[in-house]
Amino acid sequence: MFARQWAQEEEERKKHNHMGKKRIVKSEEKTASTDAGAKKTSLVKKKLERGVLHVQSTYNNTMLTFADEGGNAVFFSSSGALGFKGAKKGTPFAAAKVGEMLGEKAKAIGVKEVTVVVKGVGAGRESAIRGFISKGIGLLKIKDITPVPHNGPRPPKPRRV
Repeated sequence: MFARQWAQEEEERKKHNHMGKKRIVKSEEKTASTDAGAKKTSLVKKKLERGVLHVQSTYNNTMLTFADEGGNAVFFSSSGALGFKGAKKGTPFAAAKVGEMLGEKAKAIGVKEVTVVVKGVGAGRESAIRGFISKGIGLLKIKDITPVPHNGPRPPKPRRV
């Protein structure tokens, strides 16, 4: 009795994961492990000619996102993701390393030209772009969308005691 019930529950677990979605990932993993040589060349899903590099540079970190022209993110990395810790994350050197790594990934999928969108006031703004471009990718334009406050919200009224 208990064994039959356990077997039914096991079948249900195989069909669905904890979130109720079907577990398609497991079958893909099995195919990847069987023919690993053929899978490595087909890991690149898209071939892109152009893209948009979003650089968000804060005082503490530099985050880069490479997206296609439609705005769909393809690659992402940051100084913290590369292993820099603490104050070193906000340095231009760390930002250049992030730019180089994303440049290599972009070059692998065939990117030739990028438009750069910069946001933030950190030290890694320019060096992240230089690191990305150093991999032989052309630069179409740079756009700065750093938010600038224009007098801000209304202050609270004075307190009456």
